[in-house]
Amino acid sequence: MDTTAMARARRAFLGMSHSPLLGLNPVPADDQQALDAAIAAARAAVHAFDPDLVVLIGPDHYNGFFNALMPPLCLGTAVHAVGDYLSPAGPLNVPEDLALALATHLMDAHVDIAVSRRMEVDHGFAQALQVLWGDELARTPPVLPLFLNAVAPPAIARLARCRTLGEALGRFLDGLPQRTLLIGSGGLSHEPPVPTLDHPDPAVRERITVGVPPTEAEKAAKTERVKAAGLALARGEAWMKPLNPAWDLDWMQALASGELDRLCRHSEACIETQAGRSAHESKTWLVARAALPQHPGLPCPVNAYRPVPSLIAGYGVMFMHTDD
Repeated sequence: MDTTAMARARRAFLGMSHSPLLGLNPVPADDQQALDAAIAAARAAVHAFDPDLVVLIGPDHYNGFFNALMPPLCLGTAVHAVGDYLSPAGPLNVPEDLALALATHLMDAHVDIAVSRRMEVDHGFAQALQVLWGDELARTPPVLPLFLNAVAPPAIARLARCRTLGEALGRFLDGLPQRTLLIGSGGLSHEPPVPTLDHPDPAVRERITVGVPPTEAEKAAKTERVKAAGLALARGEAWMKPLNPAWDLDWMQALASGELDRLCRHSEACIETQAGRSAHESKTWLVARAALPQHPGLPCPVNAYRPVPSLIAGYGVMFMHTDD
């Protein structure tokens, strides 16, 4: 790994899958070894890059955003992680003035974006920060948190809009002196048992509409349901949609080579059909990658992938940086 080149770089991209089951469900030894190596490589690359600023694009899983008012995109100026599964709780280190400046820049660039002055996020944000810097979320570099809805149609940002957003982010960062890491946290192929408004239980529909706070017993029961779903997928049970490694690797290859035009020609429907309902999370990678130059040949010292059914995750890690 060329740490000198990374120290000179002004901008880097990290795409990283997340899973609420990381550390909860058993993983075969060879898969665990591959995951540990990929995460360690990403952590080393990020620390060698030594960012002054982080732009973190992540989803939510009905812990902070609900169907009563579901924005496609939302920028947080003050953000608190709820601490679901094994992810830490607490405030994120958000520079409020810079977040508001970014929101103004995006609106001026005709990218309409919601702004939350009191955003709540879950493991979709916290896990990436946790594996890179530890459990004390307030001690990370300054973070600009950008939510992308990936579970509640129809208000899911389309591929071309995600690219436009990333390019606008890049132009904003062009005017800053900080060395910036853009993290896309989500994906790749997976379809965990996230409820929808078609759920037969009215109490479930109400919870994902208005955000009824769950009791400790309800949170424990949810964890057990998701763990059981991961084990069912590992056993190959038909009710769980399988992972799609071919889709995942094609997505990663297109990002590595700067083929964003090709990605944006995908239909929205094919994402769900081929990779699962929650594969829209992969758009967080597209947003973050689009903020870097899109020509091929950018250094990519970390590029790892492993399908891990028990985690309900096509688990990918990709780190790229500019060479200026």
